[in-house]
Amino acid sequence: MNARKGRLLIVDDERDTCANLKDIFEDLGYDVEVAYDGPSALKLVEQCRYDVALLDLKMPGMSGLEVYERMKKISSGTVAIVVTAYATTDTAKAVLDAGAWKILSKPVNLTNLLPLVEQAVEQPLVLVVDDDHDLCASLWDILRDRGYRVCVAHDIEHAKQKISQQGHRVLLVDMKLPEGHGGEILTFVHNANPDARTILITGHRNELEALLGDVASCADAVCYKPFDMPALIETVQKLSCCNA
Repeated sequence: MNARKGRLLIVDDERDTCANLKDIFEDLGYDVEVAYDGPSALKLVEQCRYDVALLDLKMPGMSGLEVYERMKKISSGTVAIVVTAYATTDTAKAVLDAGAWKILSKPVNLTNLLPLVEQAVEQPLVLVVDDDHDLCASLWDILRDRGYRVCVAHDIEHAKQKISQQGHRVLLVDMKLPEGHGGEILTFVHNANPDARTILITGHRNELEALLGDVASCADAVCYKPFDMPALIETVQKLSCCNA
């Protein structure tokens, strides 16, 4: 049996639309689940991680934009493609500002949709592990703009959960984390996903120099805060190409 292409969630209150798209994408090799409203979609996202979510914008009770804003907090690495029959400039701006990747007119043109889904699934998956929420949000925006899918974890336990659930290409791991340090994650990912590449990030160059020396030998790169952002992006790019 051939490997599945990726996991896709379709959210639309039109059941025929869901059924048709599910059949098409399953025939193409994707694992597909459907939901007919926002709360049902969010329950699925809590149970499973999806590579791509195809979201209808206008649905009863909860719009596709609201669904994605909540979904992003649960599964920040899911790429959102929003479809709507009510597209305006303001609507498109709101959807894209929220972090969705693309907005398409409805009825959906499959010639446009199919390659977009394939492209989204192929985007390298990056995990950022840092207890600084603002920094994670900033790195999410920067890396998403450059074509990466970005997951976020703020502590060791959640980082391990995400590493176990998905195969990340690159991990950016803060040295100093609540109830531990990044070395524990580097060891974990080495066993769980030895093909992953790791970047150790720290703002404690002097205080943790001795510990850093031991831990850094397990990482593929070390970057210091405050970041030289072009250098960090270049490092992510180089490492994401390894074993691609």
